[in-house]
Amino acid sequence: MPSLPPSNTPLNQHSLRALEHWLYELGAKQSSNNPCLWVWIMPLWSVEILVEQDELKVTWEQDGRRSVCSFPYGLSRNDVEVAIVQGP
Repeated sequence: MPSLPPSNTPLNQHSLRALEHWLYELGAKQSSNNPCLWVWIMPLWSVEILVEQDELKVTWEQDGRRSVCSFPYGLSRNDVEVAIVQGP
C-alpha cells in the first residue's frame, strides 16, 4: 500500500493509488461496477464518493434524502475527510 502524504496536503498532490488507499482506510468499498465509485456505509447514513476528473463528488443518503457536494482537488485531504465524516 502506498504511504499517504501529510493530511494537510491537497488531494491533487496525491497519486490515484494514494487516494484509493485513503478511501479504503476510511472504510469505503470500491464498486465492482464502477472503479471510480466508492461506497461507505455508516450507522446513520451512507455516502457515495465518486472520483471524477476535476473533483470528488460526494452524495450522502439519510432517511431517503440525498445531499450532494463536490470537493475540488485543491482542498486538503483532512478538510475533505472532516466534511465527509460530518455527514449530511
